[in-house]
Formats: sequence, structure tokens, C-alpha cells
Amino acid sequence: MKADRLLSILLLLQTRGRVPATELAERLEVSPRTIYRDVDALSAAGVPVYAERGRNGGIALLPGFRTDVTGLTSDEARALFVLAAQGAHTALGLDRALGSALRKVMAALPAPHRPAAELTSRRILVDPDRWMRGPRPGVDLDTLHTAVFADRRLRLRYRHSGETRPRTYTVDPYGLVAKAGVWYLVADRRGKPQPFRADRVAAASVTEAPVRRREGVELEEVWAALRNEVENRSEGVRIQAQIRRSRLDLAVRILGSPPLVSLPELPDLNENGVPDPDEWVPIELTYPVLGGVRQLLQFGANLEVLSPLEARDELLRGAASISALYAGSDQ
Repeated sequence: MKADRLLSILLLLQTRGRVPATELAERLEVSPRTIYRDVDALSAAGVPVYAERGRNGGIALLPGFRTDVTGLTSDEARALFVLAAQGAHTALGLDRALGSALRKVMAALPAPHRPAAELTSRRILVDPDRWMRGPRPGVDLDTLHTAVFADRRLRLRYRHSGETRPRTYTVDPYGLVAKAGVWYLVADRRGKPQPFRADRVAAASVTEAPVRRREGVELEEVWAALRNEVENRSEGVRIQAQIRRSRLDLAVRILGSPPLVSLPELPDLNENGVPDPDEWVPIELTYPVLGGVRQLLQFGANLEVLSPLEARDELLRGAASISALYAGSDQ
């Protein structure tokens, strides 16, 4: 840990110039006294580092000194800093490791590339969660992560969607996949691939038995097959509808894809050169079961289902039940 801390101090100084000892101590989670001892150790190792005390003092390197680590282009560096915004490292407990790695990358960059890389981390933010989903349940990936990298079989207590009691499985993991903000364990169960949502794992334990993966099969291949299976399963109930143009953007944010599977080419502007907010535009949706169409009630009179007739009837029943609920309430 001390060697890693010394390197972090060196790279921070190389990137920032003079840095107060208190700031270094805070970033590296040690005391200022430890920072001064580390500075002495760097100096003894031949690094031209010095400390200036006083109000405007700090730790600094002699002008012109830098580590000889080069090779990244400007675009490569920017790509790494965009990667830092993805958030997957948080769930895997790699926040501190990522911060340390980025400091090393920043110090390794040729000076002309540094401003663009730093600006990328401040100007690009990737939020993997869809709108209005609320906070996700906490996910403990430690055991799953251990099994994946130790090549051991896993014993899971897993709760399927719509079930209250978890089932017990012994699986052979290929790896972990983050899909739209949701973590999945991809594993074989009885020789057949299956995705397990990490937030539905009630308990997990690593066995002593070595993993039994199918020979020559890799995580990317298994995930592609599972994704293809999900995307090409039965379409369920296909809905033809129309929505007022003023509510189309809201529908895209709330419904997503699926159930929203087809959007129109928006008509030209009206004679005044502006969109007509009350204009009806066609959309197409799909739901695995007929009852899912009740989701559209939230758009009120701004969305009309045209077909099939069963979907219109389902919405009518839903609207009637809501009306009866409020009609019977005390005024």
C-alpha cells in the first residue's frame, strides 16, 4: 500500500504542480504527518521533491521533472475518461482503484493532451438508468465476482420475477454483465445458459468444485445468444395507437423500447412554421400480456389505442375501475 501511495503522490504532483500536504492527505486517506514521511521516502529514492511550509506552501517537484511514461494519443485518453463515467466500477468496488489508475494515466499523458482528457471527465456523464425508475435495490456482487474469477461453481438462492420464495440452484458462471444499469450473472444451469439478475440473488456461496463451462464457449458468445433469445421471443400483444404530438417526447422517455417499437416520421411543420401540438401521430407498441396496455392510461385523452379491439376494451375496464374508485370516495 505504501508503494502505491508513493506513486500516487508522485503522479498527483506531476499533474497538479504544488499541492498542499493536507489535500494530499485527504485524497489518499492518511494523515499529513504520513504525507511528509512519504515525501522524505521519495526524496531518499532520488525523486526531486520538496516541501514548502507556510500559508502558500505545499509539496512540489522540481521544475522539468516527469516520469517517462508515454504512448497514449489524445483520443485514447479521452476514451478512458469517458469509461470512468460508466459507473460499473462502483458496483465492483473499484472506485479507489479507478481513481488511482486515472491519476497514472493523466500523469503519463503528453502535456498537450491533458486538458482535453480532464475536460472530458467533467463534460461527459453517462447515466445508465432509464427515466423515472427510482433507486435500484442494493446489489452485493462480491461473492459472484469471486466465483467468476476463481473459476468455481456457485450455489444460489434465487427469486424469479413474480415469485416470493427463492429457489436453490448450482450454476457454472461465465461472467458478469451490466445491461442498462442492471447486473446479470451469466451461467450454465444443467448445461444450459441462463441470466440471473444480481438484485434477485437472495444468497450466494462459492463451492469448492471447479466450474464446468462448455469447452470453447466464452461470455460474449453466451450473452449474445441469451439477448437474441429475449429479443426474438413472442411479440405478445401488438398495439396500434395514436398520440398527440405534444406528448410524443414524454411517451418515448416513459415507455422506452419495448413497449414502444415504432415511431413515425413526424409530419412537416404547419403553415405557421411551427409544430401543431394537438396533431395526432401514429405509434406502435407491444406488451407481453394484454393487461400491460393499462400503462397507457397515464396519458389520458392524449393517447388513443386504435387496435386491437381487446386492447381498447382493456383500457375501458381500467378507466371504469378508476372512475368507480373515485366516485365512491367521500367528497
